[in-house]
Amino acid sequence: MAEFTPTVPSRVLPPVAVRDLPEPPRSTWRIIGPGLVGAGVGLASGEFILWPYIASQVGLIFIWGAAIGIITQWFLNMEIERYTLATGETALTGFSRMWKHWGLVFVLMTLASNLWPGWVTTSATMVTYLTGTGQGSVRWIAIAMLIMIALGLTLAPVIYTMLEKVIFVKIALVATLAVVAVLVAISAESWLELGKGLTVGARFPVPPLDFAVLMGAIAYAGAGGGQNLCQSNWIRDKGFGMGLYVPRLVSPVTGHEEAVSSTGYQFAPTKENLARWKQWWRFANVEQAWTFAMVSFVTIALMSMLAYSTVFGRSGLENSIAFLEVEGQVLQETVGTWFGLLFWVIGALALFASAMGIVDYTSRLASDTIKTVYLRDKSVSVNRVYFFVVWAMALIGTGILLAGLDQPLILLVFSACFAAVMMFVYSILLIILNRRALPEGIKVRSYRLGALIWSVAFFGTLTVIVLIQQAQRLFGG
Repeated sequence: MAEFTPTVPSRVLPPVAVRDLPEPPRSTWRIIGPGLVGAGVGLASGEFILWPYIASQVGLIFIWGAAIGIITQWFLNMEIERYTLATGETALTGFSRMWKHWGLVFVLMTLASNLWPGWVTTSATMVTYLTGTGQGSVRWIAIAMLIMIALGLTLAPVIYTMLEKVIFVKIALVATLAVVAVLVAISAESWLELGKGLTVGARFPVPPLDFAVLMGAIAYAGAGGGQNLCQSNWIRDKGFGMGLYVPRLVSPVTGHEEAVSSTGYQFAPTKENLARWKQWWRFANVEQAWTFAMVSFVTIALMSMLAYSTVFGRSGLENSIAFLEVEGQVLQETVGTWFGLLFWVIGALALFASAMGIVDYTSRLASDTIKTVYLRDKSVSVNRVYFFVVWAMALIGTGILLAGLDQPLILLVFSACFAAVMMFVYSILLIILNRRALPEGIKVRSYRLGALIWSVAFFGTLTVIVLIQQAQRLFGG
């Protein structure tokens, strides 16, 4: 075929180089991981807190919202991965090619969402249930956790490899808890209610639940907000598609830094490259479906059923994260002391691992955008920018906790509302990017384009309703 001219826009950033798409792996098991990392990091606010909290208040009538949120996010993740598979660049870099500051906009929104240390505070809260030290020690435990996270992320030689191992251990622990729960704690009635919540009994909850809580639960069913965007970074570090040509993120202290162009590549749509693309695309879809989507929904369902079986309908149940303490106490009474303690231990460890993942993906998004768009001609590496952002998040989170903002549920709902706004905006940008920047043979079309349009309408509607509600509350309407 004639010499290929890249279709990726180059008005804002330098043009991409042309290279052949790498051969798909012969052993697909070897590169399974990014979907599990995405699900594992997401096994936090939604799976352990927001959805079980909803189940503790209104039962399982809203579990259909989790299914909708996860399916929508699976399509979003695949369109985020599409651009990276085809170019080796992150979706944020692609957005920045359309307008220089789009990446920065999403970085600032992700920071605004994740600077509030709700996840690490929740982990610290569950530690106090185990130690009996009381709420007064939550902020100090949370601060210690933030420092541990910063040290772990900035001293690991290859950061993705370390994070992947942490998340795999976390998923194993959560799976252990889920299996034991199914055997000894989840009631037969909860299985019936789960079926109703997905079919004939499904309905939208009425007060006492605030709409912002429901919005946050849907937005954080699976991942949410900036975490979805980080699928680009994780599959690139794992060597998916054109990401194989881009060096992995390493510690500037203990790792080996490599000099590399801050922009990506594109393959000519030859018969051979398109055949490889089909194999990569098929594998990426299956990996996300079975690791991200399936793990996320099963965990939400089982944790919600556990909450329903133990604390739903109990009088005096607090409208706060304290339901986790009551849940652990009920498990000690009905199953055995060992299971209540196991619930708190695994919950604390799982939420700590999620907090580490959240700091990681926020810092990845920020460092990639800052280096690619604003420090292209400077000698500062992306690894050093990442190091700075990680420690800045830890120190700012510490400041927030010292200032007295340590109520986990409030912080998580605040973060989740930001996530839904982000998803509304980048759903629109993904349509534009994957229609205009990619060759005809691999651009988004058909039902996948319809899924993105649905995402725009869905998260846009949720965003508008919450903004109206909060304005009415603020101005007394």
